Amino acid sequence: MKTPVLVLVGGFLGAGKTTLMLKAAEALHRRGLRAAIITNDQAGELVDTRLAQAAGLPTEEIAGGCFCCRFSDFTAAAERLLAVRPDVILAEPVGSCMDISATILQPLKHSWGASFRVAPYTVLVDAARADSLLAPDADERLAYLFRHQLEEADLVFFSKADLYSRFPELPGGAAGTLSARDAAGVERWLDLVLTGTGLAGARLLDIDYGIYAEAEAALGWLNYRAGLTLAVPLSPASVVGPLLDDLDARLATAGASIMHLKVFDDSAAGPLRASICRTGEEPQVDGDLSASPAPHHDLVVNLRALAAPETLTALVDAALAALPGRVEVEQRSAFRPAPPRPEQRYDRVIGAQ
Repeated sequence: MKTPVLVLVGGFLGAGKTTLMLKAAEALHRRGLRAAIITNDQAGELVDTRLAQAAGLPTEEIAGGCFCCRFSDFTAAAERLLAVRPDVILAEPVGSCMDISATILQPLKHSWGASFRVAPYTVLVDAARADSLLAPDADERLAYLFRHQLEEADLVFFSKADLYSRFPELPGGAAGTLSARDAAGVERWLDLVLTGTGLAGARLLDIDYGIYAEAEAALGWLNYRAGLTLAVPLSPASVVGPLLDDLDARLATAGASIMHLKVFDDSAAGPLRASICRTGEEPQVDGDLSASPAPHHDLVVNLRALAAPETLTALVDAALAALPGRVEVEQRSAFRPAPPRPEQRYDRVIGAQ
């Protein structure tokens, strides 16, 4: 492909965006194509960035706001990646963001069409999350985000076909299925986004930015990096497993509903990531569970939950302090997201007939 294809993959927190991008990068490699990745979050120290880098992929990270609020940073990052001559750049906006079509896709098509071909916008859906956010008793703020994410998508896919046998009916029509973990359906999805037959950002939303800001601020966010030094070496699995279980239990006791919890361990034995999207869930793991023990572990924790940032900080501090070694906190950030303020917002679809 002469012009790199820019593929944005959206969806609510825990929908499987990073996992899909990594599987897609593997599939592209088998096709003889080179992939690069752009991650995104409200703060730095991302588990997703560490995981993409561990996979050997050219990676850029946009922190401090969604792509829409950091659009100049996003395009600068995409331009830097051109140096590695990618065929495809995969990018995931923050899981609580919407209005992607008006604030990202249309500006890209209008001003950056000579540098990138923008693919149809994909939104991923976790079936269990959809059940909870479409239920009558769902949190109205989070349901507002979720429904509008679906509304503006060019393509909608349930992303965890390996875990579920039933998929709920979604507003707006049928959705495809794929497995971001075992790669079932990933090749078919790639064909859809790379052929360029669909218009990217075909829909624009009517967004109440006041409600949007309230919905994002309903969540507490915590990004944490620490070093763990052990007197008795432990494997990454023996560190991450108990830590994730302890955090899960502490959050449940505090009544803090988990939207996404990710732990990344980097040691001489190799990288390991484990994550859950709700209280009591079986973790999804990337990495070698049989890796050898190591005396030092670099830990990154990303937590999104319905709780005050101060509560999340106290719970994570306590869980890390309970680890069997010396913990040195290197970076910690806990907050509620600021109101979204896009750099630009288009009121028409570029390229529409």
